[in-house]
Amino acid sequence: MLSRLSSRNGHGMRARYSAFNLVRYGIGSGEWPRAWRDHEMKASYDVIIVGGGVHGLAVAYYLAADHGITNVAVLDKGYIGSGGSGRNTAIIRSNYLTPEGVRFYDRSVKLYERLAGELNFNVMFSQRGHLTLAHSDSSLRTMHWRAEVNKLEGIDSEVIGPQEIKALVPFMDTSESTRYPILGALYHPPGGIIRHDAVVWGYARAADALGVHIHQNTEVTGIDVSGGRVAGVRTDRGSIAAPVVVNCTAGWSTLISDMAGVDMPVTTSPLQAAVTEPVRPFLRPVIVSGTLHIYVSQTDRGELVFGASVDPFPSYSMRGSLEFTEELAGHILELMPSLSSVRVLRQWAGLCDMTPDYSPIMGVTPVEGFYVDVGWGTYGFKAGPVAGETMAQLIATQKTPELITAFGLERFSRGALVGEKGAASVGH
Repeated sequence: MLSRLSSRNGHGMRARYSAFNLVRYGIGSGEWPRAWRDHEMKASYDVIIVGGGVHGLAVAYYLAADHGITNVAVLDKGYIGSGGSGRNTAIIRSNYLTPEGVRFYDRSVKLYERLAGELNFNVMFSQRGHLTLAHSDSSLRTMHWRAEVNKLEGIDSEVIGPQEIKALVPFMDTSESTRYPILGALYHPPGGIIRHDAVVWGYARAADALGVHIHQNTEVTGIDVSGGRVAGVRTDRGSIAAPVVVNCTAGWSTLISDMAGVDMPVTTSPLQAAVTEPVRPFLRPVIVSGTLHIYVSQTDRGELVFGASVDPFPSYSMRGSLEFTEELAGHILELMPSLSSVRVLRQWAGLCDMTPDYSPIMGVTPVEGFYVDVGWGTYGFKAGPVAGETMAQLIATQKTPELITAFGLERFSRGALVGEKGAASVGH
C-alpha cells in the first residue's frame, strides 16, 4: 500500500524558509541549508520516477502534496534539471489548436500563475503576451481558427492587425515592402516567460521537504517486469523494488520504455537555441513566426533568447551548428533589422521527442504499474505543472483524469490522433 503523510501538505515546508531564516542566514554566521538533501538509496519505494526535470519533480511534488504519497524516489542520470528542463527557452502559453490541447495547457498556465506562492519560491513568471505572426493568407486562416477554438474554451486570444502589432513591438518591421510581410498575428496576453531553473529548484525543494528522495547521478540501466507488471528498476548504484515506475524523460523516453518492453511512436531530434548579450529592455511580448521558423523573447536581464524549429534529422547530438546561427540571424533581422549589431553570446541544443500528432503520450501502458509522461516535443516545459498534477492523480486514484484521456498511448492504434502541428511545430 502506498504510504501517506497526512500531517503535512504543500505548504508545510514554508517554516524552514521563513523571514527569520532569511535574516539569520543572510547577515548571521549560519550556513544556508541545502535546498534538497542527499539520501541513502532505499531498497524499495512506492513510486520511482525516472527523470529529474520539471515533469518528474512535479509528479513527485503533487503525489506528496495532494495525495500524501511520500515514499517516492526521483532518479536522474545527471543533476536535477540537466536535461530538457535546463535547455529550453521557458515560454509559457495555452493558445493551442485542439480543444484538448487548449484545456490542458490552460490548466498549466493557471498552476504557473500561483506556483511561486505555493512553493514559496520566486519562479519569475512574467505574463507579457505572446504573438504568433501570420505571413500568408493560409497562416492567417490558421490564426483565426486557433483564436476561435481558444475563445470557445475561455482562453484570452484574438487576431490583431499590423498596426496593433507595431504598437506592441515598435522595433518590428510591419511594412508591406518586406520579404515576408506580416498580415496579422494571434495575440495571447496570458503567455509569457519564466525562469526554468527556478521552477526546477522550487519543485525539488518542495518535494524534498515533503519526504521525497531525490537521487542525482543515478542512471537507470534496466526495468524489471514480472508477470506483466513492473517490479522495480536497476541502476548503476544497485537495484530498487517498486510497484510503480513513471517514465518522465525527454530525449531518452524510447530507451527507458524499451527497458519495460513498451514501444513508443517517438522520434528524437535536436532543437537549438541562442542568447545574446544584454541590451536595454525593448521587447515585451514573445514573438513567434512559424513561416520563418523562429521565435524570440527578452529576459528581465535584457538578453534576447532565440530559437527555431527542430533540426531536420533525428539525432541525439546536442552540439550547436553554424548553419543554425546563420539562418536564425537572417530571419531575425528580417523582422527586426535594428538588431544587426547585437552580439550572440552562446548557443546550445536540447533533445525533443516528437510524436506523429505533435501531442504528448501520458498515462498507463500495457505493462501494469509502468506509466509514461513523454513525447513532449518542443513544448514540454510549459506543461510541467499540469502533467505533474494529472499523473499524480492517475497514480493515486488509478483513474485517468479527463484532461489527459486524449493523450493515451492507445490513441495511435485507434487512430484517434490529437493533431497539434498547427500550434506546436514551432509555436513554443
